Amino acid sequence: MHLFELKAEIPAAAAGIVDDILLEHGFERWSVFDDVIVRRAWLAGICESETQAGEEWTRLAPLLAAGGVAPLTTPAVRALGDADWRDSYKAHFHPWRFERLHWVPVWLRDSYALPTGDKVLWLDPGLAFGTGNHETTRLCVERLVVRAREQGVKDRVIDAGCGSGILALSAALLGYSEIEGFDNDAEAVRVSGENAELNRLAGRVQFAVGDLVTGLASRQAGVVLANIQADVLMRFANELVGAVAPGGTLILSGILAHENEVVRAAFSRAAPGWTMDFRLLGEWSDVCLLPPAH
Repeated sequence: MHLFELKAEIPAAAAGIVDDILLEHGFERWSVFDDVIVRRAWLAGICESETQAGEEWTRLAPLLAAGGVAPLTTPAVRALGDADWRDSYKAHFHPWRFERLHWVPVWLRDSYALPTGDKVLWLDPGLAFGTGNHETTRLCVERLVVRAREQGVKDRVIDAGCGSGILALSAALLGYSEIEGFDNDAEAVRVSGENAELNRLAGRVQFAVGDLVTGLASRQAGVVLANIQADVLMRFANELVGAVAPGGTLILSGILAHENEVVRAAFSRAAPGWTMDFRLLGEWSDVCLLPPAH
């Protein structure tokens, strides 16, 4: 059976908005491919017929318009033939690295030259894993790598809203031994487990279904990561702050640059006396919080 791909380029800054639209309205056949390196993004769907592709686009287009997203190119439909549909996305995925940690598409496993002593996380978009190229992911993992280098890897790590597991699995590669990841989406937890197996990290991270209340209840960690949209971070600021162990670090991302100030204000109220700083990457930003020294 032939599959059909419908694809359109979208503004790179709108990738997160489109991701949210797809999730909220159940467009399971669709994905956003965001490449921060070349600052381009694409929306693509895989359908069983041209008719189905057209019907899906007819439903999706008004939702994009309501979200303020205008595709940069006219959606194009093409038959994928007998080729694995994942091959159509390879042109959009590139390896990237930060210090001694690399994130590399799995199809380069036999050819990628990994420097001696470095670690690699293999990424497979066919498992809905993405490439980690989104700014929000990069901001988080860079903070994690720097903390591991400067303070060691003895702390417990919690990845709140783990998605497909990239942050928690990166922590495992860095050498952290006590790592937990949770998500309120059971499918995300399943995919996180598959990605752990892909990287021979099964059992190194404990993945579970949970939200920011149940997932953090009675838990504290030296490193708490939350790459979630800004309004959710602010709504659960008390829970996130309460999950940070003395001397720990709270790393927040998923925050649009123009939202950063209001997020910092919300966490200043939830964590008086804590120090914080932030960074910008493209249209996105992070916030890092440290409790006062005792």
